[in-house]
Amino acid sequence: MYNRLSWDDISLIHAIRSTETLSGAARALGVSHPTIYRKLNLIEDKLGAVFFQRSRTGYTPTAAAIEICDLFDRLRHEVDITERQITGQDSRPSGSVRLTTTDSLLFGWLGQALASFGKKYPDIELSVVVSNDFLNLTRREADLAIRPSSTIPHSMSVQKVGVIKQAVYASQDMLSRDLGDVDLSRLAWIGPDDSIHYPTLQNWMRINGYDQLCRYRSNSVLDMFWATKHGIGVSVLPCYLADECEDLTRHGTFLPELATDLWLVTHPDLRKSERIRLLIDWINAAGQGVFR
Repeated sequence: MYNRLSWDDISLIHAIRSTETLSGAARALGVSHPTIYRKLNLIEDKLGAVFFQRSRTGYTPTAAAIEICDLFDRLRHEVDITERQITGQDSRPSGSVRLTTTDSLLFGWLGQALASFGKKYPDIELSVVVSNDFLNLTRREADLAIRPSSTIPHSMSVQKVGVIKQAVYASQDMLSRDLGDVDLSRLAWIGPDDSIHYPTLQNWMRINGYDQLCRYRSNSVLDMFWATKHGIGVSVLPCYLADECEDLTRHGTFLPELATDLWLVTHPDLRKSERIRLLIDWINAAGQGVFR
């Protein structure tokens, strides 16, 4: 019994291989560096095996560690499948739902929709992850995602909420209400930085010569909204967000080349879960008047 590997042992070896350092593994597992060091030595002594070659550049996995990590991936995959299937069989309007979305959607209409959903279904606990990254729904990093995207994985269950329209906006303090004759090439611009992964807008700004006029960049559309509101420059913003702000003025009509589909995405195994189905239907209904 003493020589058996535990799940904690397997997880520790996987964390070290993934981060290549003890400090990285410690952060990933939420423990101290000395704890990782001590536990790794105990595991190797227990099994009589060496899992990593130590060097100044980091920890290099041996064949034994690679085998253990392959086992970790297989076990986690099976656990994820089982969890999704169990959750999908749950027909009660209760339990928890982990939702991921962007900051701009949450600040806009989605936050109000989630608040009203919580009042209607108080036994359903919502956990919201605000991120510009696409979380892995297969691994249950989230149960449901609501995101703008031009491409959606075919393996997921998807529902289109509508189309996000976008336009150029400026603060009323920066410009007068009548922006029709304003030369946008003479103004300071606000744009996305590379980390936000917003190639459609980045390419549009580059093609139109606005990228070289950019004086403020951000990895957050919500931050771009606030920067525009405070007069730092003009920017392209989603209409659902900027049209609701009295301090912003739209320049012309929306830009059809920057229109983006908005999707509700979940794993097929979770689509039958009552609490997830209720949330999908609620969000979709709330979005009809905004994106149609």
